Formats: sequence, structure tokens, C-alpha cells
Amino acid sequence: MGCYDCCMKCLGGVPYCSLVATLLCFSGIALFCGCGHQALTETERLIETYFARNLQDYITLAYLIQYFQYVIYGLASFFFLYCIVLLAEGFYTTSAAKQTFGEFRSTLCGRCLSSTFILITYLLAVVWLLVFAFSALPVYFFYNMAATCHTITVLTETPASINQLCIDARQYGLLPWNAMPGKACGMTLSTVCKTREFRVTYDLYIAAFAGAGITLLALLTYMVSTTYNFALLRYLGRKGIGTRC
Repeated sequence: MGCYDCCMKCLGGVPYCSLVATLLCFSGIALFCGCGHQALTETERLIETYFARNLQDYITLAYLIQYFQYVIYGLASFFFLYCIVLLAEGFYTTSAAKQTFGEFRSTLCGRCLSSTFILITYLLAVVWLLVFAFSALPVYFFYNMAATCHTITVLTETPASINQLCIDARQYGLLPWNAMPGKACGMTLSTVCKTREFRVTYDLYIAAFAGAGITLLALLTYMVSTTYNFALLRYLGRKGIGTRC
């Protein structure tokens, strides 16, 4: 066998669907966790500087932000390991591996393992769909804030109406109702929107939202891949080439 034939045979054993899903998952999780972690830090700074004067008003929010940051650490570690495991499972069950490594032996353990991965991946996809929806909430908040600031810029000639345009952090559950001032109005709000902290935080939440979407796409790709792998093992088992562990 020549070098070219050997290389093509090795490339034929690569589970490309699982490989693409792994790359998508790594990039999506990196975006979501990295940008989400920093965005939470910047959000606490914005709330502390412009929306709350008393530490007790945002202490609960500070604890929640710290809790979510620890969750982000765990998510990054879990998805890194899980994606590696799914990629290894894809190498194991790919049909091209039969041609590369000889006769394919479909074991009962292999089929049980594939069905377990299908169940876990489906559950993860459902849970991550909720995470994807949840990550849209801060984007919505900052979008409303930016739109209100744009309206203030347009109406600079009528100060009376400008002062009626406000963003109340208490309405979004970020602060308790007794927090003071709890909101930013008029030119104060416009000043907030022009700060570096606001622009950076808004961009970070958009990037985290995009990362959550990429991760969801990766999980859907894994669902297709693991379902196909399981069907392949079932087919090989029915053809009489399956063995037990």
C-alpha cells in the first residue's frame, strides 16, 4: 500500500460529523464562558456605580453573580471532557473504522454506551436550550438601554421629555424595589451609555449569547451523530457480527 492510499484510509476513519461538533462545542463554550464571566463582572460594576448607592441594595446580586461565575467554571470543564468523550465514541462507531482497523465487532456494551450518550446529549440539548434563552435576557436589557439612549440623543432639544426616559434596574429584578436610586434617567442615562463599561458589557453579552447558540448547534450535531452511530451498531448487531463484552 502506497503512502497516498494509507493517508486516504486514515482520513476515511475520521468521524467528521463528531469532529465538527467538537470544534463547534469548544468554540461556543469558550465564547459563552469567557465572555459571560467577564460580562457578569462588568455588570456588577455598572450596577454599583450608577444604579445603587447602598451596598445592601446589590449584595444579593453580587452573590448571584459570584455563584454564576462558579457555575461557568464547572460548565467549561464538563463540556470540555464530554466533547472529548463524544469524539472518542464517534471514532469508535464510525463505519469507516471497520475498513481501517479490520472487522468491526459490535458489542452489546458498545450499543448500550451509544444509547446512553444519546440520552445524555438529548437532555443536555434541552437544558442548553433554556440556557440559550436565559442568555438572551441581558442582551434584551442592554438593547433596551441602548435604544433609550438613542432616543435621548434624538430628543436633546426637549429636556422635559428626556427626563421621562428611564431604565429601571428594579423592573428587571436586578435590584430590590427599595433600592435607591434604582434607575437612570435623561442625560444621566445617556452618560452611562457613553461609558466604556456599558459598551464592553453589551458586546460581551452579545458574544456570550452567540457562544450559547454555537454550543446548542454543536449539541444538535452531536444528537444527529450519536443517533446515527447507535443505528449503525444496531444494524451491525442484526447482521450477526455483534459480540458481547
